[in-house]
Amino acid sequence: MTATFAHLLAPLDLGFTTLRNRVIMGSMHTGLEDRFYHYGKLAEFYRERARGGVGLIVTGGISPNREGWLLPFGGTLNFAGDVFNHRRVTRAVHQEGGKILLQILHAGRYGYQPLVVSASAKKSPISPFKPRALTESGIERTIAAYARCARLAKLAGYDGVEVMGSEGYLLNQFLCTRTNQRTDRWGGSIDNRMRLPVEIVKRIRAKAGLDFIIMYRHSLLDLVDGGNTWDEVVAVAKALENAGVTILNTGIGWHEARVPTIVTSVPRAAFASVTGRLRREVTIPVVASNRINTPGVAEDIIARGDADMVSMARPFLADPQFVAKAASGRADEINTCIGCNQACLDHTFANQRASCLVNPRACHETELVYAKTRTPKKVAVVGAGPAGLSAATVAAECGHDVTLFDSLDGIGGQFRIAMQIPGKEEFSETIRYFGRKLDVTGVKLVLGQRVTRAKLLAGGFDDVIVATGVKVRMPPIDGIEHPMVLSYVDVLQRKAAVGKRVAIIGAGGIGFDVGEYLLHDPAQSLPVPVAAWAREWGVDLAATNRGGLVAPSTPAPLRQIVLMQRKASKPGAGLGKTSGWVHRATLARNGVVMMAGVRYDRIDGRGLHITVGGEQRLIECDNIVICAGQDSLAELMPLEGDSGGPAFHKIGGAALAVELDAKRAIREGAELASRL
Repeated sequence: MTATFAHLLAPLDLGFTTLRNRVIMGSMHTGLEDRFYHYGKLAEFYRERARGGVGLIVTGGISPNREGWLLPFGGTLNFAGDVFNHRRVTRAVHQEGGKILLQILHAGRYGYQPLVVSASAKKSPISPFKPRALTESGIERTIAAYARCARLAKLAGYDGVEVMGSEGYLLNQFLCTRTNQRTDRWGGSIDNRMRLPVEIVKRIRAKAGLDFIIMYRHSLLDLVDGGNTWDEVVAVAKALENAGVTILNTGIGWHEARVPTIVTSVPRAAFASVTGRLRREVTIPVVASNRINTPGVAEDIIARGDADMVSMARPFLADPQFVAKAASGRADEINTCIGCNQACLDHTFANQRASCLVNPRACHETELVYAKTRTPKKVAVVGAGPAGLSAATVAAECGHDVTLFDSLDGIGGQFRIAMQIPGKEEFSETIRYFGRKLDVTGVKLVLGQRVTRAKLLAGGFDDVIVATGVKVRMPPIDGIEHPMVLSYVDVLQRKAAVGKRVAIIGAGGIGFDVGEYLLHDPAQSLPVPVAAWAREWGVDLAATNRGGLVAPSTPAPLRQIVLMQRKASKPGAGLGKTSGWVHRATLARNGVVMMAGVRYDRIDGRGLHITVGGEQRLIECDNIVICAGQDSLAELMPLEGDSGGPAFHKIGGAALAVELDAKRAIREGAELASRL
C-alpha cells in the first residue's frame, strides 16, 4: 500500500538536509503560541504530528516585532529570552524524527492592535485600526527584525523559517498596488514593490547561514482588486529564488477577498494547477496548498508534476497520524478534515484556542487523554449520530465493552442529512471514518431497531449513554398542518417534492442549508467540478487577469426562495465567522429574499401570511419548509425517583437542542467516554 503513495512519501533532498517525505503540516494559529505558559501544550501538539510521520511542520505565525502582532502581546520572537520556550517545541519534534520551521508573520494592516503599520496608510476592512505607513527607517528596522527573528529561531533549534508573504499580510501589502501607493524605492514598479520581501530573504540568509531552510509563502492568486498579474507573481518568485529561498510555498487569496478558498464548498485541490504553472518557472521545490485533505489527492498533485510537496494544515488537526496511516496501508482509517472551520479558524478569529470538530483532542493533547482503563465496563450507547459515534469509539479505544444502538439502518445521524447539502459532501468522510473506527475498536453495532429502557436495564450495562439526538420542532402557526408544509427532514432526508416557489421559516444554519439545497440543480453532479465552481465565484484559474479575478457567472436560480426569521438580527448572523459569509453570498447571488423580524400569522392555500415592519404580507408559495429549531429526544433517561441499574448520561442534541452543534456533540461524547 505504501507504493500507492510513492510520490508523496518519497524523501526530498534539499542539499544540506533531507525531508523524510513530501508532506508539510502547514501553519495554523492555535492560540497556544501567544503565551509562554502554553508552550508545553504546544510542544505536545507538535510532538503528536511529528510522531505521525509528517515530513516538515510549520508553526503558527510568530511576529518579528511588536508592530507585527496579530493581537496585543501576540507570539513574538525578538529577544534571547524567548528562545527557551521555543526549544521545548523543537526538542519535542526532533525527538520524534521530524523537522520544524518557525513561521515569521508580520500582520501589517491586518493586526488587531493600535501599533499596526503597512506600505501605505490604507485601513483594512477586517481590522478597526488604520495603519501608519512605514518610513524608510521603519522599513530598515523591519528587515532587521525579520533577520533577528530567524537568527533566534536557529538558536532555538528550528530547522528553518517560513516567511509569510501571502494572504494579505505585510509583505503581500508591499507587493500589490491595492495597498502599496508609495512613490519611493519601495513602491511603483514590481521591482520596487518586491524589494522588501527580497531584502528580507537576503538578510535572513546572511544571518542564518546556508544550512537553514528558508521557505517563502508566495501569493499566486490575490483574488482582490489591485492584486498582482501572473507575470508579476513569476517575477517575484524568481527574485526570491535568487535571494536564497529554499522552498516556495503557495498561498491563495487575501483574508479580505470575497472568494472562498478553504471552506468545504471549495473543490479539493482547486488551485493545484496554478501551482503547477509556477513550478515550471523556477528550479527550487514548490508546494501546493488549499483544500488538499486526503493522501490520494496529494499523491496525484505530485505525480502529475503540479508540485514537489503538498501543504496540509487542518488535516493534521483532524488526524495527527495522517502520514503514518497512509504509509502503512491504513488510509481508510484517516479522520478526514471536512473543511468546516467551526473549531479551528472560527475559534482563532474569536481569540479562542483552536481545535477540530472531528477531533476534539487537537490542541488539547495534554488534557483530553484516551488512556486504557484498568476497570473495563459494559457500555451501551444509544444513537449513532456524531455524539454517539464519538462516545462509542473513544470508550472502546479506552478498553470498554461497547454496544452502539440506532433505530435507523445506518450510522451518521444528522451528518447523513448534512451531506446532502451542496458543498457539504465532505461530511460523508466523517461517517466513513467512524464506520471504520467502529470496526477497528470492536464496537458491537445494532442497527434498525429502537432500543427500550427495559432492554437497556436488562442488558447488564454499567453505563448507558443517551445520544438519541433531536426531533423537528413545529412552530405553533395557524395552518401548520397544511399539506404544503414540509420539515427540513422531509426535504433533505425523505426527498419530498418541492415546488418552484418556497418559503423557509427559520434562518439559522439549517435554513441556509435548505436554501442551498433547493437552489441546486439535481442534474448537476456533486461535488461541483472545479471549473464550474471557478465560474460561479469569478476565479480566473488561468491567471490571465490581475489578481486572478473575472466576472462571476451564475446560472438562473432553480427556485424563488424567501428565507425568514423571527429575530430582528441579520439573517445568518449566527453562522460561522469564516464560512457564514460564503453561505449568505451564495443565497444572495441566487436571488433569495432574506427577511428578519417576521411574525408568522397563518398558512392557507395561498401561502404564508406574515407581518413584518407592522405591514401584513402574503408570501405566495408552493411549499413552506420548517427549519425553526429542534427538541431533544431523551425519553430513555431515567424518570425522577428512579434508582438502581446503570448510570445514565446524555450528550449532544439529547442534552441540548437549542442549535444543532456537531462540534459540541463530538467533544461531549469524547470527554464523557474518556472519564468512564
